[in-house]
Amino acid sequence: MKLLTFYRNDEPTLGIKTKIGIIDIAQAATNINKRHIPTDITDLITLGDSGLKQIDELIKTLGEEQLNTAIVDESTITYAPAVTRPSKIICIGLNYRKHADETKLPHPEEPVLFSKFPNALVGHFSEVVIPRTTERLDYEVELCIVIGKRAKNVSESAALDYVFGYCTANDLSARDLQKRSSQWLLGKTADGFAPVGPSVVTKDDVPNPNALRLTTTVNGNVYQDSNTADMIFNCEQLISYVSHHMTLEPGDIILTGTPEGVIIGRPKEERHYLQPGDVVTVEVEGLGALTTKFIADEKTNI
Repeated sequence: MKLLTFYRNDEPTLGIKTKIGIIDIAQAATNINKRHIPTDITDLITLGDSGLKQIDELIKTLGEEQLNTAIVDESTITYAPAVTRPSKIICIGLNYRKHADETKLPHPEEPVLFSKFPNALVGHFSEVVIPRTTERLDYEVELCIVIGKRAKNVSESAALDYVFGYCTANDLSARDLQKRSSQWLLGKTADGFAPVGPSVVTKDDVPNPNALRLTTTVNGNVYQDSNTADMIFNCEQLISYVSHHMTLEPGDIILTGTPEGVIIGRPKEERHYLQPGDVVTVEVEGLGALTTKFIADEKTNI
């Protein structure tokens, strides 16, 4: 199942991407007077399998006219972040062998964790302002794990049982800010620095998250092209590791690291960082392409 979030009357609401179009779940529930159906992605994740069953039964119950009036044209919607209210955004640094190699850094002996905040979340086709404080904005295609139930001290063998689904993410990074100190936070969580989407694909449609192709294009040119098989710590290891240090809650997300091909991995004379007008599309196999356009910061105050 492909679950997306878009804005309806300025509020994020749940949609299902199907062969016949996007079904607006709130409208579909109204059409058959089923008010209890979850219309928020985080509420749905919290309900787990029972929530997915409700959505599935709702769609099967719709008559032809009820279904048709619940379909929305994808070209008319404004995407929200695929996951809207995570209590934690956990990111993993230097988790691909070739990426560590291109940056001339040793392979970590255990996962390198840092965080982003909800202000960084944006959806598919969003415009992201390049902060005036950076001159070195970089992209990072990543597989994003969406946690489906509370996870504490879970084993690697059971780790994927705690997954709700997966989506594509872009861990935008201001390299000059990132390197100002030993802590990476400043360069990682500016407004809009965590595009996620276009949808969350439930785990039943992703047989092996550790064997997915990832790509990045900038203005149509391919710069990253790798596979999650190159991860130093796979999805099971990451979930287990994080859960031994903090409790993961439904709707939390883990950005699992980026492969080689980032701007900072090139020789200095070839590093052309992102500029206003650039369009970046990151894609993970089976999860969809996520596009972001970059614009200049023209505001002097709020």
